Amino acid sequence: MAEHLASIFGTEKDRVNCPFYFKIGACRHGDRCSRLHTKPSISPTLLLSNMYQRPDMITPGVDAQGMPIDPRKIQMHFEDFYEDLFEELNKYGQIESLNVCDNLADHMVGNVYVQFREEEHASKALKNLTGRFYAGRPIIVDFSPVTDFREATCRQYEENTCNRGGYCNFMHLKRIGRELRRQLFGRYRPRHSRSRSRSPYRHRSYEERPHGGHSRRNEERERYYESRSRRHRNNSPGHKRGRSRSPGGRVNRSPVRDGSEERRARIEQWNMEREQQENAHKVNTDYGNRNHERGYSGNMHNGNQDYEN
Repeated sequence: MAEHLASIFGTEKDRVNCPFYFKIGACRHGDRCSRLHTKPSISPTLLLSNMYQRPDMITPGVDAQGMPIDPRKIQMHFEDFYEDLFEELNKYGQIESLNVCDNLADHMVGNVYVQFREEEHASKALKNLTGRFYAGRPIIVDFSPVTDFREATCRQYEENTCNRGGYCNFMHLKRIGRELRRQLFGRYRPRHSRSRSRSPYRHRSYEERPHGGHSRRNEERERYYESRSRRHRNNSPGHKRGRSRSPGGRVNRSPVRDGSEERRARIEQWNMEREQQENAHKVNTDYGNRNHERGYSGNMHNGNQDYEN
């Protein structure tokens, strides 16, 4: 019974705990919800409720005086807020993610979710932010049960196909520019020495890795010569496949490489020949051992050996 309750906790099958509060950290029913909103006592994620005040809060794309707002100014306003908040929260610990909701519903409008690397960092931030103000408004901060934002985010919004708009019950997260993201989160990237730097060859299997002291340079050189040989074969009409000399008798610097099918056929032929040699050697060895046990008579007739039992 306990395993069953644990498996359905926070899902639609859970009739006790609210699944939306568990996934999103907010529920449109609020305190009137028929299911429990169990707030965590500790969490790496903090919720700063209704903190971001967008310029077009009343009507999207229009200011309070009813004048249209340039979308670029709205984005600049948001990125200024994002950078200011990031620098303040970064004082308490390393930030894994900082997400701002673009929803318009009352329980999600302006919500900010910050996920720290450690729960201790989130606890320190909660203690220091409680009772403070931002832009003349009190900061409402609390622990949030959200840890996986992929489950909380509206996938249709990311594909620009959500038909519920700002009143969707899943998160519509505002995005910052690539340069600002690199500037803020790039400071957390580990710096290694030249010999330990990450490369696309690092995660390949042992069989796929090129070996040798100058393996990467040699591999690039082989790709270069292979591309040159391909261009030479295509451009020279009198060139025959498998010949390394040009029509003028001069030896080409770029050797002609066989295709993958030819190399595979040659390897199979080598393996077959080696297997035949091993089988022949095994047969001769077995005959020799058998003759040694039975006693060998060295009578030769017309080049054939006679064996006596």
